[in-house]
Amino acid sequence: MSPSGAEVIRKIRSEVDEVDPSEVKAALNGNGNSGVVLLDVRESDEWDAGHIPGAKHVARGYLESRVEGAIGSDRSQRVVIYCASGQRSALAANTLKNLLGYENVVSMNGGITLWKDRGYEVEKPVVLTPQQRDRYSRHLLVPEIGLEGQTKLLNAKVLLLGAGGLGSPTALYLAAAGVGTLGVVDDDEVDLSNLQRQVIHTTDRIGTPKVDSAEIAINGINPDVQVVKYKTRLDASNIMEIIEGYDVIVDGVDNFPTRYLLNDATVRLDIPVVSASILGFDGQLSVFKPHDGPCYRCLYPVPPPAELAPSCGANGVLGVLPGTMGLLQATEVVKLIVGAGEPLIGRLLLYEALGATFTELKVRRDPECPICSIDPSEIDESQLGVFPDYEAFCAAAG
Repeated sequence: MSPSGAEVIRKIRSEVDEVDPSEVKAALNGNGNSGVVLLDVRESDEWDAGHIPGAKHVARGYLESRVEGAIGSDRSQRVVIYCASGQRSALAANTLKNLLGYENVVSMNGGITLWKDRGYEVEKPVVLTPQQRDRYSRHLLVPEIGLEGQTKLLNAKVLLLGAGGLGSPTALYLAAAGVGTLGVVDDDEVDLSNLQRQVIHTTDRIGTPKVDSAEIAINGINPDVQVVKYKTRLDASNIMEIIEGYDVIVDGVDNFPTRYLLNDATVRLDIPVVSASILGFDGQLSVFKPHDGPCYRCLYPVPPPAELAPSCGANGVLGVLPGTMGLLQATEVVKLIVGAGEPLIGRLLLYEALGATFTELKVRRDPECPICSIDPSEIDESQLGVFPDYEAFCAAAG
């Protein structure tokens, strides 16, 4: 006679190591058990109603296919699984240990019900509207994003420097991804010559300020995105006021003085920059995250001579190239916001479109860098918004 479902569950629970919620709480507080991974295997609606802070979520029905994306592939890490009462977590622990090879897996006895009965903290995530769940449904299926990552995107503030070739695709895809606030800095107007590559603008908006044209396109894709417009040129007099409060900055500027100024200001305010540049058939990309890696000045201690770095206006650019590089920028922004993957910190990615080749170069942080080697706390407040004359600095190098 075949065993009943209840008998199977009892047997599995007898074979799975179980821990009390008090032990889990101590481990999460760092009391002798560092590196513990907490996994919630309840359904999405249960997770939305409240979960243990710091937990990862994979519904038990998707466990085999999505668990690596949520907790990683290290089979030796300590994994604590919980559900509502301890039954589903025991079954999940059995699956992880016996089928997927995770070596150090336990189930939390009593589940989140006992956890709450003990008065321990429960976190309630932002609940998406039905329309948002539909709009971001593909993100919610990606383990590295999910509801937690999408909530981070909705709460994020990203500043785009330029609504031109690079800013156009970046703005469109960040809007589609649900970045809650997009700032756009540009003092120019839409020109017919822009339309070969600046896909955020249209023929009927020629003569319109680019910040206004960008706002129309962004809201056409996602009306929930707040657009903050700065119809101005970024310079030493306004940069600190404009960039402060943003989580990530997208660098699409086309001149060295502004890039050095941006680097100086973002290092002082500890804001990461996703920077790209394009010319002809060539593009390059890197992420400058203050004090986690090199800054722009570490990569380019002095600007190259003018003849080695002509502008797109002088030498031209392949119309689709800013699309390629701008989408890579958007990808790096999303990774930084949700905390997924390995951003291009300390790496310079070179793309050569004619040969369809990518080359990656390592970039070291310069311990003598005049910008990022100085701790921002050592800069007097009266000097925080005072910058060198980068126009003169770049002119001297050229």
